[in-house]
Amino acid sequence: MDNQVTRAVAVVGLAGVALIHVLDAPGSFQDAPYKGWLYVLLIAGCIGTSGMLLRGSDRRAWAAAALLPLGAIVAFVISRTAGLPNGADDIGNWTEPLGLASLFVEGSLVALAGAVLSAPLPRPIERRRRIEGRANRDRAAVSA
Repeated sequence: MDNQVTRAVAVVGLAGVALIHVLDAPGSFQDAPYKGWLYVLLIAGCIGTSGMLLRGSDRRAWAAAALLPLGAIVAFVISRTAGLPNGADDIGNWTEPLGLASLFVEGSLVALAGAVLSAPLPRPIERRRRIEGRANRDRAAVSA
């Protein structure tokens, strides 16, 4: 399941999560500074995870690509139901466009990362053949 296209989609999704929270951060710092700092941590985590996925596939990066947006989804739901400290004005605000966009991107990322993480790991011999096949293609491209 894991390939370059899958990783690229995850990188774009992580960038989307980061961008949505960059757009919402200024108001968050004014209302509840702790929420703004949580946004900063989420943004940094998304950027770092994107960098890891750009370099290659790593199960830890895929776990982060699932857990970061999942945490944002949980915080969104709590903020709309019970409310967060200094954030009672968000209770019941389920139709905010930026929040809905965030849920869509985050949910898609959780599903994608979950699919990658639940796929069986390639057996060592298959993995070695895949690596050798790439090396042979690279050598053929260099000699051409």
